[in-house]
Amino acid sequence: MAVAESTSGQVRSPWRLTQARRESIAFYLFLSPWIIGFAVLTAGPIIATLVLSFTSYNIVTPPRFIGLANYDTLVHTRLFWQALKVTLFYTLGSVPLTVIGALLVATLLNQRLPGLSLWRTIYYLPVVTSGVAVALLWSWVFLPDYGLVNSLLWTLFHIHGPQWFFSEEWVLPAFIIMSVWGVGGPMLIYLAGMQGIPTQLYEAAELDGANAFQRYWHITLPMITPVIFFNLITSMIGTFQIFVGAYVITQGGPNYASYFYVLYLYQEAFQYFHMGYATALAWVLFLVILAMTVLAFWSSRRWVYYEGIRARP
Repeated sequence: MAVAESTSGQVRSPWRLTQARRESIAFYLFLSPWIIGFAVLTAGPIIATLVLSFTSYNIVTPPRFIGLANYDTLVHTRLFWQALKVTLFYTLGSVPLTVIGALLVATLLNQRLPGLSLWRTIYYLPVVTSGVAVALLWSWVFLPDYGLVNSLLWTLFHIHGPQWFFSEEWVLPAFIIMSVWGVGGPMLIYLAGMQGIPTQLYEAAELDGANAFQRYWHITLPMITPVIFFNLITSMIGTFQIFVGAYVITQGGPNYASYFYVLYLYQEAFQYFHMGYATALAWVLFLVILAMTVLAFWSSRRWVYYEGIRARP
């Protein structure tokens, strides 16, 4: 075996590790639990679902390859288009309301107010509340006869409120209003973004005569556009995956007016055991979310400001 000799005349073993190589080995050793867990628990099941989407599989019998039949079936199924339409309408109504509502609450809680820590805790508390408990709470709030909303409408304005979850026209607006309950998560991220803005910018603008609204419009909003973009993406992905509220309150009714996509997927998989068809539905949902995310990233080039990078006109 050849042995390398250094310039000082000392013999250097080819098996001796350099500092960089030792650090690389240590890095991958520490990272290996996550890599193994991702490969076994995440990447493996993802690949398995892709394979199962081309099969007929009901758990009891072995999967049988049927090609693109599952995808052809869902394209020609009315419930698929109904679930996709309901979810899209919910997303279009819920995402702007959540993003803007969380921004307004964060702006308020970024001021010097008495009991500020308490108010921040109160607004964030619904985020850690059980989804089933939240669904039951809102089902009581929107009861047609004795619910809080309709009682207030009659007491204050002498208006008979709608049937809400029992009405085809009002069930989706009820779920959209219900989504405001979760603004505490985006609100906390907005707060972190606002408090990371350099105070020198506000001081310079104030010296130039800018009022509070002008400072907010020309400094705060542009500086937190990456945070707005992040909350937009996460909120959009979350709305496409809504399930608990519809499952607990309406079961997709009335007349499929709240038949969300993931509820449809759940029923096909765990009520009817059409696992191959359900995995095809899951991959279509993935492609829809991917397309919406790519579209959002494309639009972000025109309105998201990163330090040192100008947004394209």
